Amino acid sequence: MQYPLPSPRPSYILGINSAYHESSVCLIRNGKIVLAIEEERLNRVKHAKPARVDNPDELPVQAIQLCLEKAGITWKEIDRVGYSFDPVKRLKNKEYSEPVIPGDWGSADGEKLFYEKLQQVPQQLSQLAREDITAKFEWLDHHLCHAASAYFVSPYQDAAVLVVDGIGEFESTTFYHGKENRLEKLNTIDYPNSLGFLWEKFAQFLGFSEYDACKVMGLASYGNFKYYDNEFRQILTIEPGSFQLDPRILQFRVNDFSQLEKLFGPRREPGSKLEERHMDIAATLQKVTEEVLLELANDLYDRTGSENLCLAGGVALNCVANRILQEKTPYKHIYIQPAANDAGTAIGAAYEIWHQILGQPRSYVMDRPYLGPEYSDVEIQAVLDEHNLDYHRCDNIEEVAAKLVADGHIVGWFQDRMEMGPRALGSRTLLADPRNPNMRDILNIKVKHREHFRPFAPSVLADKAQEWFRIGDKQMPSDFMLFAYEVLESKRDLIPAVIHIDGTSRVQTVRSTSHAKYYRLIEEFDKLTGVPIVLNTSFNDSEPIVCSPEDAVETFGKTKIDYLAIGNFLVSKGECA
Repeated sequence: MQYPLPSPRPSYILGINSAYHESSVCLIRNGKIVLAIEEERLNRVKHAKPARVDNPDELPVQAIQLCLEKAGITWKEIDRVGYSFDPVKRLKNKEYSEPVIPGDWGSADGEKLFYEKLQQVPQQLSQLAREDITAKFEWLDHHLCHAASAYFVSPYQDAAVLVVDGIGEFESTTFYHGKENRLEKLNTIDYPNSLGFLWEKFAQFLGFSEYDACKVMGLASYGNFKYYDNEFRQILTIEPGSFQLDPRILQFRVNDFSQLEKLFGPRREPGSKLEERHMDIAATLQKVTEEVLLELANDLYDRTGSENLCLAGGVALNCVANRILQEKTPYKHIYIQPAANDAGTAIGAAYEIWHQILGQPRSYVMDRPYLGPEYSDVEIQAVLDEHNLDYHRCDNIEEVAAKLVADGHIVGWFQDRMEMGPRALGSRTLLADPRNPNMRDILNIKVKHREHFRPFAPSVLADKAQEWFRIGDKQMPSDFMLFAYEVLESKRDLIPAVIHIDGTSRVQTVRSTSHAKYYRLIEEFDKLTGVPIVLNTSFNDSEPIVCSPEDAVETFGKTKIDYLAIGNFLVSKGECA
């Protein structure tokens, strides 16, 4: 359906995601992002909320209000609202005979409740807006929103688009061909054949939570993928352009691991010692995932003939698999936007309306992830004074922070607009010296309070990246930290804190045109040390990444971070109120 655009005032479109988790909002003005933010950064609850059948109507209210506030508009100026889920499509799902928890996912009562709660979303938004917004509201296909979030903000006018996650309405994998301002669906793979759910199930089997795919990826490098290959072949079959999983063994809808235990041995209890077999299982899961993704990507290339590939969905956050796709597929370019998980579907919802419903031409490329709020020095100083912190103003904060990092200190770096997506990319970051072989343990144990095997990432000056990492000419830049690259052997002894056990690093390339302050900091560190790289990890402690100055001060006060470089102020450890 085509809608006339309002004229002459600007057109505002609001994209919302909250059906499952990673609740988020994106506001675009005439096709360009004004603000995109995850609700967890504001409500300080990881993933914003759990994915339950009774809470899809729990909206990202704080994120919505912040978008309106930063844009300086009211609900009356919002022309369209897109929600990244289609409840009617979900209700039409075919049923599978699998074990379910009564009243929960997959059960008749649970799915009915989920549908009814979703139907309350337009009414709740109307109450929030204090006006009836139903005429502006659009239910949108979840995977189409994923695809739109990758393709419509990419630099390509023609691209193959692959969406791989846990589940949309019912699809787990969808193939698209993007041409100019249109996305054409080519094929789908439905639940229970889901790579995303496979990772969730094995994350729990290995003693982590369903949200801990990143931990399993980190663990995988310690294992050998050969030892459990036969067992995985009993639950996974790779077919031409597709794959199948055995739901009788996996039992996604219930907390039952008995069939998996027959194949892989006892499930690991959370917090218990990690054994070699756990690492081998993780390694094999990673390996078969790479095999599946290669098959899907190559099939999509055959269907589209495009030299460009856009990836979206939670599985697109797998940095090792992304490198394999770069190296072993015919695509010349790969683009993944930084919020490839469900948070990105808010971006996709806004652009799906702008391009496919309103028919507007492409004009925006997301070449930087800094889409969240920023805070002035006046706002920052007010928070520092309120907490009676020991601080002073620096006109050269980049040089000061670089010297502190070079001297072995851990520095909280809070600058400019916040990143969108699950990874800190130089605005809400903890900085440390990559040359220190003990720094990984120091950060994991004393600051981040997380598992010892978790690796840390390097941020490297983009123009010097190939001097340190094996990045071929074919590869796209890794500005969003979504590709793992091999560290050159001649450099490995120089940056031990950011090298994983397999000799790779999850690299972020940094450009002066994208984040000038962060670039200058690394440049200053390079002048002091001869290393154009800093260790970068998210500014948090078992919580969402900090968003506001208040968040930064609170996390700084409760951790063993040495200094806080926030705006143009340097805060020293000492008197914290």
